[in-house]
Amino acid sequence: MPARSATKARATRAPLTAGAFGDAVQATIEKGAGASLLLTDLDDLQPLNERAGRAAGDRAIEAAMRVLKAAAETEGYALARLGGDEFGLLVPGMPLEQAFLRAERLRTDLNTALARAIPRGFTCTATIGVANVPRDAKTPEQLMRKADLALYAAKEQGGNAVGLTPGEDMVLKSSYYSSAQLGRLKSLAERFKKKEAVLLREALDDLLRKHERT
Repeated sequence: MPARSATKARATRAPLTAGAFGDAVQATIEKGAGASLLLTDLDDLQPLNERAGRAAGDRAIEAAMRVLKAAAETEGYALARLGGDEFGLLVPGMPLEQAFLRAERLRTDLNTALARAIPRGFTCTATIGVANVPRDAKTPEQLMRKADLALYAAKEQGGNAVGLTPGEDMVLKSSYYSSAQLGRLKSLAERFKKKEAVLLREALDDLLRKHERT
């Protein structure tokens, strides 16, 4: 009987506040065992709110929360809702490579739940940024910043993906292209309603296929 009560208590535990989540990150770092942070954000939530109504957006957030809470409760992660549609999962003792694979499975679970929760004909997916202590950071602030950079990098590539912290040797695309080229790229992206990075990736794929056939 007591075991069932404890299980019920864990199943109904609310996500941590941002402050409590920061404390959990600090405590984990101080133990010295390492940890990975999975920062999750929903893609295309604003268009969903605008076209299908805010209730549809709320259902998407609730669906994502259910998936994340289930993972946190089952696997002993710390979970926090850090913003409207941004969530953090702290995974103690998990190295980066393993965390990346776990994040990819989680993204798939999230996308399945989101597809079921929103009206037919609409799209809402998940993007996850992953950072690790001690590989990427040594403090809670650094870890959050690096996970946010990983999330942003994945979003810039079109979203619906898992991203890692960009390496220090990565440079902006403006180092390679003239302002005229970037202006044309921006216009093309607006016309096709795609991100510039997506168009660049598609062009690179076309170039590689062309030369691989020769």
